[in-house]
Amino acid sequence: MRIVNLLKIAYRSLAKNKMRVLLTMLGIIIGVASVIAMLAIGQGSKQNIQSSVASLGTNSVMVYPGSSAMGGVRMGAGSYSTLTAKDADAIMAKCDYVSEVTPVVQKSSQIIAGNQNWHTMVAGGRTQYFTIRNLTIARGNIFSANEERTAAKVCVIGLTVSENLFGMNGDPVGKFIRINSIPFKVIGIMDRKGQNSFGQDQDDIIIAPFSTVQKRMLSSMFVNSILISAKSEGEIEKAKEQITGILRIQHKLPPSTEDDFTVRSQADIANIFGSISKIMTILLASIAGISLLVGGIGIMNIMLVSVTERTREIGIRMAVGARGRDVLVQFMIESIFISFLGGIIGIILGVVAAMLVGQFAGWPVVITVSSILLSFVFSTAVGLFFGWYPARKASHLNPIDALRYE
Repeated sequence: MRIVNLLKIAYRSLAKNKMRVLLTMLGIIIGVASVIAMLAIGQGSKQNIQSSVASLGTNSVMVYPGSSAMGGVRMGAGSYSTLTAKDADAIMAKCDYVSEVTPVVQKSSQIIAGNQNWHTMVAGGRTQYFTIRNLTIARGNIFSANEERTAAKVCVIGLTVSENLFGMNGDPVGKFIRINSIPFKVIGIMDRKGQNSFGQDQDDIIIAPFSTVQKRMLSSMFVNSILISAKSEGEIEKAKEQITGILRIQHKLPPSTEDDFTVRSQADIANIFGSISKIMTILLASIAGISLLVGGIGIMNIMLVSVTERTREIGIRMAVGARGRDVLVQFMIESIFISFLGGIIGIILGVVAAMLVGQFAGWPVVITVSSILLSFVFSTAVGLFFGWYPARKASHLNPIDALRYE
């Protein structure tokens, strides 16, 4: 039989039971739509993490205290103090692969301006802090190297701090705020950066000279971290290796002793969270893919019912010259048609669902052509796989027995 005739027969057969066909397709539709939506959300989250990490500087390297075995206990990064400003100076002087270095200290503080107050994080760094973190100034200026050396009481604030202390349209530049009862002059306000991929408001911060925060607010020689900018992205690994060697010498660590610090790059952080995002995406897509398998079982079930209902019809066709191969192809076409149409509808619903999630939930979504093709191919393959057994059963019917079937 010609393929055109087989298509006509398949269409007429399916058209007789529209509701049954629609319910059969429902599993495929839900499965395809779920896979596309989950992949879009997962891919969007991955790109959001990568962009957030990149906003901190693609060449950035961070050094944190900790990650050494103390008394037989393996400590985590940041678990105790081991770094000082002298370590930052040594890295800048001896490391061939870095261009900018700054020690960083942080303190959560209560801020007062007039009759307004706000609780935020105060970070102390050198002028290089702004370059390494890719921070730009909307109004005013950053503090100078001389102000950092003299522990001047000046600061640069984020937009969130400005809006909460001076109002939406207020201009804080040139005004004074009190940080833990210490007066600071606001000399600049940073451009908006928004939330990072971890939900933290990057504009809710105050940056002051390193020496000011360390001497006037902390009275400690230790620093929370050291921020470093490598000369190029390709030299990050060399920089990390050389930084590790320099700090081991600085801290007088013998070869048998583990590092009492942790060196990480933005690439390390991006890879960690990218891997987590990838695993979650695969997990969610796999769960959604179960709906496709359920839909495939539904196709097999309905095609088996169809073979039983049309046993006499199959016998008549074989009696007038139809070959088993023709019957096999006919039922395979019907099965593939159900999954094909279900896949098309599922793709449309999946794209719409992903866009609605992005618009109303505020989640980042990225719909890729590869995810659409993957869902479409998989849905068609499901129809082919689960339609094979019923089609084969129909093609192997004995014409005489089929004609006797009531």
